[in-house]
Amino acid sequence: MTLQSEGSVGTAMHREMHQSPAVFVQAATQPVAGNPLLTNTRNIYTIARGSSDAVATILAYEYMDTLQLPVTSLPPSVFSLRSGLRLDNTTALVISQSGASEDLQRSVHGVQTSGGNVIALTNQLTSLVATTATRTLDICAGDEIAVPATKSVIGSIAAGMALLASANDSYTEQVAKSVTAFENLTCIKNLEGAEHLIHSLQHAGSVYIVGRGAGYGASQEVALKFKETCALHAEAYSASEVMHGPLQLVDNSFVVLMLDTEVPAFSGSLDKAQQRFTTAGASVHRIRISDVSSHALPPAASAAMLLYSMYPVIHQLTLLKGLNPDAPAALTKVTNTV
Repeated sequence: MTLQSEGSVGTAMHREMHQSPAVFVQAATQPVAGNPLLTNTRNIYTIARGSSDAVATILAYEYMDTLQLPVTSLPPSVFSLRSGLRLDNTTALVISQSGASEDLQRSVHGVQTSGGNVIALTNQLTSLVATTATRTLDICAGDEIAVPATKSVIGSIAAGMALLASANDSYTEQVAKSVTAFENLTCIKNLEGAEHLIHSLQHAGSVYIVGRGAGYGASQEVALKFKETCALHAEAYSASEVMHGPLQLVDNSFVVLMLDTEVPAFSGSLDKAQQRFTTAGASVHRIRISDVSSHALPPAASAAMLLYSMYPVIHQLTLLKGLNPDAPAALTKVTNTV
């Protein structure tokens, strides 16, 4: 697979995805003082939409593994359309590239008035979400012009990892390893078999993106990008959940993309899913973190690295479909929902 030149359609997305390693390093190494909001809490809730919600899934697994605290997602509509919840002695992690969506602004206010604290991860430090949160961390992505988020997704993962290290000293080493891996990237490494994958996707009726843990969060983001950028029907599943009803739909018109962070505990379910998909006739592609990085990384950083390697595939497929990845026809950069 050959990446398109800077003069191609989709210049902004192409340029921004190449900026992702520097964004990861900056966001992951930003100074974050010790964080009692994560250590003195009963549980953590994530509140986000779109790509930021995929980041929330990635971070939720990392936080649960490291802090041994329950982390779960709350829909913003609990606060924007309903009367809220009792949230005393809890912390909400609000993730938003723009910090401008009204439902997230109402969520920050709703959590705080319900007795909880809010930590915001955002790329706009002057936004209402950023300025009203109890604490705010910078995604460090800078200007992002293309409607599909790339470097701000990578930066959100890194900022969430920096936040976690501030609450758990042992995680600091994991962040350092991840920073080294992203610092050593000189270009996006072409995936082995990328041309075959793109060819399969061009002729796919539907796509399942499958992972476990942080890999499931990465699957959510890739499925969203296929839909919004490539106009390709794609759904994300955990390798355990997809073995129930969704397996029934799979035939030779399906492409299955598996994102494998190579966490040993997950290998069995991914192997089983791969075998069942292959038997059903699907075109199965499994991308392992060892295919794109020689570093031993924590799951969240592995998810970020897998995304960084998938963005060129998404960009290339979009161009082959004759679409403009910078500006999907039905979408805008800031999505205001209530």
